[in-house]
Amino acid sequence: MTLDLQAFTPWSALAGGALIGLAVAAFVLIEGRVTGISGIVGGLFRPANGEFGWRVAFVAGLLGAPLVYGLFAAAPPITIDAGFGGIAVAGFLVGIGTRYGAGCTSGHGVCGISRLSPRSLVATALFMGAGFATVFVVRHVLG
Repeated sequence: MTLDLQAFTPWSALAGGALIGLAVAAFVLIEGRVTGISGIVGGLFRPANGEFGWRVAFVAGLLGAPLVYGLFAAAPPITIDAGFGGIAVAGFLVGIGTRYGAGCTSGHGVCGISRLSPRSLVATALFMGAGFATVFVVRHVLG
């Protein structure tokens, strides 16, 4: 394995991480809620009173941000090294995992770890470990 130093972008990664941290902190201060994408999107399908609007605005912001970025800079090339079936199975398994784990990578990994939540620490360790194991099996055992 080699590290592609041409693709190493520590400043943009730092800026992106800082923006995510600021957005998560603002959301918890303003709304009093953890920014878990699976919970926010799931709430669109069973909205409580007064919650549908902010959930739609949140998802619209997630989908619209790359479009706004594209107005100012060229979008990076997108390459996907998997077929539709593999992506569908992976998405299904991630969905099951977010239900069993009571949250997703954004809820547990970003928000939960920053609050030192024991449940989130365990959940993050488990989904990171599962990701490492999956990559190892797919790349080195199967293929």
